[in-house]
Amino acid sequence: MAPILGCVADDFTGATDLANMLVRGGMRTVQLIGVPDAGRPVPDVDAIVVALKSRTIAPADAVAQSVAALDWLKAAGCARFFFKYCSTFDSTDRGNIGPVADALLDRLDSDRTIACPAFPETGRTIFKGHLFVGDQLLSDSPMRHHPLTPMTESNLVAVLGRQTARGVGLIQFRAVAAGAEAIRAQLDGLVSNGDTYAIVDAVTDDQLHVIGEAVADLPLITGGSGVALGLPAAYRARGMLSPSAGADAVPAVSGKAAVLAGSCSAATLGQIAEWRKTRPSYNIDPLRLANGEDVAGEALAFLRQHLEAGPALVYASAPPETVKAIQAKLGREEAGAIVERAMAHIATTLVAEDGVRRLVVAGGETSGAVVSALGVTGLRIGAQIDPGVPGTVTLDTPTIALALKSGNFGGVDFFEKALAAMP
Repeated sequence: MAPILGCVADDFTGATDLANMLVRGGMRTVQLIGVPDAGRPVPDVDAIVVALKSRTIAPADAVAQSVAALDWLKAAGCARFFFKYCSTFDSTDRGNIGPVADALLDRLDSDRTIACPAFPETGRTIFKGHLFVGDQLLSDSPMRHHPLTPMTESNLVAVLGRQTARGVGLIQFRAVAAGAEAIRAQLDGLVSNGDTYAIVDAVTDDQLHVIGEAVADLPLITGGSGVALGLPAAYRARGMLSPSAGADAVPAVSGKAAVLAGSCSAATLGQIAEWRKTRPSYNIDPLRLANGEDVAGEALAFLRQHLEAGPALVYASAPPETVKAIQAKLGREEAGAIVERAMAHIATTLVAEDGVRRLVVAGGETSGAVVSALGVTGLRIGAQIDPGVPGTVTLDTPTIALALKSGNFGGVDFFEKALAAMP
């Protein structure tokens, strides 16, 4: 049978997050890295998530990659489609959420969709169109200091409205509380008034189930992974999905392990601090990298001292004031790129020369760089480690167990939990 759901994700950890949500609902899911080649066989699964690295690239490039991924998924026989972005709506006023969503709607000849990045399990809620991170408005949260996509506006109607020429409306919590039919009626009304997009309030996981039922028949859904929570049950109710046990089964992987962290989010900084209380770690200095010093070589030497005794951490994460100072000297894009190149070099060397087969990687951009450098073309999605983060195993040779973590996700003990959970 052909897959039911084809997904396009704008970063690697976000793709894994979405795949995790679908697997939890009993959908057998694989994640493919980059736009698949035209001749690539279609996996025998219920859902395919194509992971792109398009969140912060030029809007035209993000659109081109996303449309190419959609075309492959359509050719693979997918019946429904999903555009996944971050639960903190990471973007700039020029995109890329609006431009990509516009292009995908055009490709599917659809006049409507929702935009719902809510994920209450991880503290992301939407109330009257405003996105909260925990108890703070998005604009008051640490996301206002994000080095690439600082989020200084919490009103998602306004944020998306600056990225598209199409109308953006709001489906408030009262309609959501009234059920799936009320949501569909509100969406019909918005479209009649000239709106294409509906920001949808959600403050509980139960409401995500209701939203999933309401929008399961739309050609395209856009949002964070949370809104996918209700889709497996909705597809099952429509006879599209059979009961599935063992959707999270992955093969066991043995080998040495290491942890790499490039995210500068508050959550990752807390995880690094917790690790450093009892475990070895090495800090990468981007300014030394920029000066041509062999910092990656030093990091590899440090890791090799500890590989036999157990995993060590290499990190380039830093608090906001340090990041700003580095960006002032190197430029925002180069400051991130230089770290990504170093982390990718470290990861590929560990796998090729040191027998490392288990890697924990923190940060969407860092994960994308590492996975691309390793030549990974696909991932099997396993059981959840922490909300939004499953274990994965590569479809390629050599087989590698990977835990790819969005910077904002996971408890303070995530690194230890991920290593313990790896098959």
